[in-house]
Amino acid sequence: MAAKTATATTTPTAPLPPAASVLASRLEAQFPLVQAVTVYETAATHAVQLAALAEAGDMSDLDADSLAHAEELKLGARATLAAAGRLDLIGGAS
Repeated sequence: MAAKTATATTTPTAPLPPAASVLASRLEAQFPLVQAVTVYETAATHAVQLAALAEAGDMSDLDADSLAHAEELKLGARATLAAAGRLDLIGGAS
């Protein structure tokens, strides 16, 4: 029996008008910043929740690892935003 190969199907679309192409390119360039803000805010919330466990004396080893990971995510996201000069997006000075 011959092996079947999977092929991707694409739906043809009409070309964008030049103004829309420019706008789409500008929006696409902002995606890493949007992602960094989302990661930072989510990690910050998680870190606060885990810090409350630590303060109450209820933190497990897994929780401690999660807190460390949340802090690492915040640092990485902050570095991305700092490199773009957009710390203002997370309440910091740019």
